[in-house]
Amino acid sequence: QVQLVESGGGLVQPGDSLRLSCAASGNFVRLGDVAWYRQAPGQERELVATIAQGGITNYYGSAKGRFTISKDNAKPTVYLQMNSLKPEDTAIYLCNARISRIGVGWKDYWGQGTQVTVSS
Repeated sequence: QVQLVESGGGLVQPGDSLRLSCAASGNFVRLGDVAWYRQAPGQERELVATIAQGGITNYYGSAKGRFTISKDNAKPTVYLQMNSLKPEDTAIYLCNARISRIGVGWKDYWGQGTQVTVSS
């Protein structure tokens, strides 16, 4: 089995920072491309940032210039550093990863999400 577990969410004030983590565990061969999404109540799931297996990063929407995605292959964990947080960043943040397993090949996995609330 493979698990993705997000952590690091919480309640912060506008302008604050948070660092989210997405830790992969279980029996797998390789962690491929990883993406952070977010979903606010009543809204569509939105892509926030991606990091390719080779390390290339991309950012989408309001994440550009404020968020930084990175990874530690040794752990293996992907991070989302979020700076200058705004109330509109309030959402559940979810991690999605392509993971290679013996006998299964590459498959997409989702974590359960971590809540980020930005409010004064």
